[in-house]
Amino acid sequence: MAAAQIPQKKYDVAVIGAGPAGMIAAIRAAQLGARVVVLEKKQTAGLKLLMTGKERCNITHDEPDARTLAQAYGANGKFLLSALFAFGVNETLDFFHQHGLTTKVERGGRIFPQSEKAQDVQALLLRLMKKRGVELRLKAQIKKIELNGSRIARIQLQDGEAQTEKIILATGGLSYPKTGATGDGYAWAKKLGHTIIEPIPALTPILVKEPYIKDLQGISLKNVSIALFQNGAKQDERFGEALFMDNGLSGPIVLDLSKKAGELLKTGKVTLHIDFKPALDMEKLDNRLIRDFEKFNTKKIQNAMQALVPKRLIPIILEQAEIDPDKWCNSISKKERKRLRLVLKGLRFQVNELVGFKKAVVTAGGVSLKEIDPKSMRSKIIDNLYFAGEILDLDGPTGGYNLQAAWSTGWLAGESAAQSWKEQNSGRIYKMSGTKNIL
Repeated sequence: MAAAQIPQKKYDVAVIGAGPAGMIAAIRAAQLGARVVVLEKKQTAGLKLLMTGKERCNITHDEPDARTLAQAYGANGKFLLSALFAFGVNETLDFFHQHGLTTKVERGGRIFPQSEKAQDVQALLLRLMKKRGVELRLKAQIKKIELNGSRIARIQLQDGEAQTEKIILATGGLSYPKTGATGDGYAWAKKLGHTIIEPIPALTPILVKEPYIKDLQGISLKNVSIALFQNGAKQDERFGEALFMDNGLSGPIVLDLSKKAGELLKTGKVTLHIDFKPALDMEKLDNRLIRDFEKFNTKKIQNAMQALVPKRLIPIILEQAEIDPDKWCNSISKKERKRLRLVLKGLRFQVNELVGFKKAVVTAGGVSLKEIDPKSMRSKIIDNLYFAGEILDLDGPTGGYNLQAAWSTGWLAGESAAQSWKEQNSGRIYKMSGTKNIL
């Protein structure tokens, strides 16, 4: 099939990338009166959106306070404050609710569509783009972005071109390449003079070296603590849920640890320590073991352990603690109890590597935030260029944080681009309508 034919017409705002940030940026800019085109190289808009939250779409996180939410993004979270104040969690929920999408809050503050269908979010955004007159161009392959001084003059495509006043670059990162994430946006931004912080996979499963991990595949852990250690010192720790794979670990807390694990691997050996009983210190755990062994004193320890950990974990834990699984509970020594406690409070796995971009939920790194105005998402290098979404050097933990960053930066970029276009073409100062009017 031939590539998309782009009419020789001029637009007020061109959005490159039809992900969540790009689509909401287009909706906001069009709502404010701009003629908007969205250029998407894939044949479907919002492909990655369909994969978020295990296809349920974790829209945002239940934390309405912008300052508190920003802290979850680490050192770069401060950059996001203006976008969160403009279009934060409350505004995001109002936006979806007013357009007919009901939501629900699940454990840990994760907010999903009531339908649990990511395609409902995609369909809503596509419907609003159409309603606002946004021109969506699919299979639009960009060949070149032409400059005229410190401004972008036109976008050359495989067939045709798009002349535009303002450009919003929302091409995403490198995670889930099958959705079209190939890093094109980084290359364009670099050619336009921007600095690119090395993109690395974030929120990705962690692979380990122990061969017995295969025996644990599919075991789900709840209310556990997992810590990263290097050179005997704890480097990071998370509490919550995890999942054993055939060659590593996944699940929310493992994904949240993965970025730090990747950084540490560059400087040496890294180990994961799983605490199966984080609510109990060593003394309380010992008392628990004593009570259990007295209760099951005529049973083998492998049977008594079922009250403590999943059944399939027991052989591994007893092996690491050097305890015969057929040993009777009433014959377990004090030294054996101590070894068992140490394993229950810190079963160790040596980190081998991260799965990488293929299964990474999000990309860390990207366009340097120092070169972008946080109050408008406008480039400090190219006068009519704006950025939004995952292309930025900004990433958060699991739980809706990264989609919220996409909504917030996308909305602000769309609003800022439309405002700047109106100021430029009307000769008067256009007052932002704010985010109270989100229809």
